[in-house]
Amino acid sequence: MSHVDQSDICHECGLNVHVPALIENQQANCPRCDYVLTAKHINASARILAFSISAIIFLAASLNFDFLTFKASGIEVHIDMFASATILIEHGYVILAIIEVITIFIVPFIILFCLLYLLFFIHRKTYPPKGKQVLAVLFFLVPWSMAEIFLIGTLVSLIKISALADIGLGLSFYAYILFSLSITAALLHLDKRQLYQKIDDVYLHQQSQQSLLSEPCTKNKHTNTKGPHNSIQQTWALLLTSVVFYIPANMLPIMNTRLLGQDDPSTIIGGIILLWNHGSYPIAIVIFIASVLVPVSKILILAWLTYSVQTGSTSLTTERIKLYRWAEFVGRWSMVDIFVVIILVSLVQLGNIMTILPGAATLAFSGVVVITMIAAMRFDSTLIYNNMSTYEPK
Repeated sequence: MSHVDQSDICHECGLNVHVPALIENQQANCPRCDYVLTAKHINASARILAFSISAIIFLAASLNFDFLTFKASGIEVHIDMFASATILIEHGYVILAIIEVITIFIVPFIILFCLLYLLFFIHRKTYPPKGKQVLAVLFFLVPWSMAEIFLIGTLVSLIKISALADIGLGLSFYAYILFSLSITAALLHLDKRQLYQKIDDVYLHQQSQQSLLSEPCTKNKHTNTKGPHNSIQQTWALLLTSVVFYIPANMLPIMNTRLLGQDDPSTIIGGIILLWNHGSYPIAIVIFIASVLVPVSKILILAWLTYSVQTGSTSLTTERIKLYRWAEFVGRWSMVDIFVVIILVSLVQLGNIMTILPGAATLAFSGVVVITMIAAMRFDSTLIYNNMSTYEPK
């Protein structure tokens, strides 16, 4: 029996697949689970490079000007991109400030740096030093970049308070929009297998030019990273932990509005009901989906998937893999509500007239989002197909 390269093992179902050479605008799907194994985009490297450079420039520009202004009761508040983190730290929410800075600044910057670093060496047909480690860091961090989610949270928060005050958009706001669009475009053109293949090709080219390299070829070591032996136990532990966090996330106030010295705490559900009663139906629906529907459905889906593979079920494999992909994709969008609170806290600091402070539920809900994301990552989707008979192509 011929050896099948690990690079030809489907990431989601574990099927050995022969992936042919692709031409531009083609993609290869797994014949069993329909997972996109690889896609070759037109001029992908050039586009990723252009979008990455643009994103770096726009990110730098977003740090140098006002992000938003808030005018109410004769008081005007100007905030820049780091003001929210400073305010959170001043009120004792250091962890929340760290989450914000990491997810909307540090992680996106590292992703862009990794892309530029790798593409620089690929363009020179030189194997990048520590190339394997950089590739691993790049694809590990991609799910944790939340620039576009922060932007959606900002827009929701502005709509939410537009009736209370005059809101001004600074140059940094527009720069951050362009940054979010640029990094999203770069990641849309990024294909894991194609990038690894380019690194392999560079290695082989360099190997043909010299007899010895200090770092081995990356080939056959990059596609299927799932499958820890205790995947089921880890997933159950993370799901139970997320449930424990979700209880205080709903019972404790996520935001506290202090108006003329009187505190008005608001829970997630209470805030949704208030928005609905005030006629802000679209915002109420967005918050309900992001803060209630998505985390609850994700926990239930992952619990069902874990139970089904634990009991050796062989039914509904197509439905289960689709639900897994949905749970893995949407989980991070629950951070919208946290970013809404962060923006409101940054803007509404008017002393005794009106001040908004984060509630204890913000930390608990952030924990729910992070833990369920890790749970989805730790769940080994190939176990869905483990008890099936040998796959026979149609």
